[in-house]
Amino acid sequence: MNSVETIIKEYPYKLILGSASPRRQELLKSLGFEFLNKPIKADESVWPKDLKAQEIPIFLAELKADAYENVLKEDELLITADTVVWCEGKVFNKPENFAAGKKMLEELSGKMHEVFTAVCLKSANKQTTFYDVSKVYFKKLKSDEIEYYLTNFSPYDKAGGYGVQDWIGYIGIDKIEGSFYNVMGLPVKELYEELVKF
Repeated sequence: MNSVETIIKEYPYKLILGSASPRRQELLKSLGFEFLNKPIKADESVWPKDLKAQEIPIFLAELKADAYENVLKEDELLITADTVVWCEGKVFNKPENFAAGKKMLEELSGKMHEVFTAVCLKSANKQTTFYDVSKVYFKKLKSDEIEYYLTNFSPYDKAGGYGVQDWIGYIGIDKIEGSFYNVMGLPVKELYEELVKF
C-alpha cells in the first residue's frame, strides 16, 4: 500500500458526516474515505447579524458540530459544513419557495457572487474550522430560464437557490474562479489536506 492508500484505508478516525446534503455525501465518498452519515438538526436561520461573508458559514458549521447529540469517542471525527452565497454585501441562503428562489436568481443574474463553504472537524479533544471561497459569474438570466429551472429542479435546499451542477449551471454560469466543488458544497481538496493534518 502506498502512503495515500494508507491514509485513506487506514485513517485513524471513524468519520461521521453530519449532513443531510446528498452532494456532500457524494463528494466525501468520492474522496475514498469510509464514513457514517448522521444528519444534524440545527437552526441554520439564526446567526449574529453582524457576521459577514465567511463568518456566517464558519458560525453555522460550528453550530452544527455543537448540536451533534452523541458524545464523540476517542476514535471518531465529526465533519460538519455550511455554504452561503454572498453578493453585494448580502447573504443568499436557501429559498423558502418559488417566489423567494425567483427573487434570488433575479438578483444574482448578470453579476459575480462569492460562495463560501466552511467545514468544522471535531474530535473528542480537538476542533478545527476552515473555509474556501469561489467566485461565480452568472450571465444575464432570462425570466423564463429562471422559471423553468425552479419548476423542474426544485433547488430549495441549496444556498443561493441554485446548484452549480444543475441545468442552471450548464446554461447560466460564464465562469468560476476557485473550486467548483466548493460551490457544490464541499471544498474537497482543502478537506483532504485538513484530514491528513488532523
